[in-house]
Amino acid sequence: MVTFQEAVQLFFKRYTDFKGRSRRSEYWWVQLFNFIVVLIPVILMLAIGGITEGEPNPIGIALIAVIGLYVLAIIIPGIALGVRRFHDLDQTGWLVLVFAVVGQIPLVGLLASIGQIVWFCFPGTVGPNKYGPDPKQGNIVPDTFS
Repeated sequence: MVTFQEAVQLFFKRYTDFKGRSRRSEYWWVQLFNFIVVLIPVILMLAIGGITEGEPNPIGIALIAVIGLYVLAIIIPGIALGVRRFHDLDQTGWLVLVFAVVGQIPLVGLLASIGQIVWFCFPGTVGPNKYGPDPKQGNIVPDTFS
């Protein structure tokens, strides 16, 4: 099992790696990390009154900018992680694009998002598949933690 710290390190080290496979634990630890990173500025913004009806609060605007920059910074590695997660399930990485497009359709997008979440909860293919060796057998990325 990949630890929280290892998952976050892999997420940023494999920034543009669309090949290979990623385990469930790697995917879900990264989702938790991203949620926490976005939640902290939101809590700060609410605590200091960063969102008000009158004059915009400069600290609130700065926190919104920080969230926006972080979200922009993780788009590519997030897509790459999704592709690798589909590869672990022995599915094409193009499904990330399919779910992104279908996600724009009202109601259908909600159901597709729920379906993707459920799909990513399934264990990966045991043993090697057409996308690479099984990451559960210690085959994550050569020289990742050296």
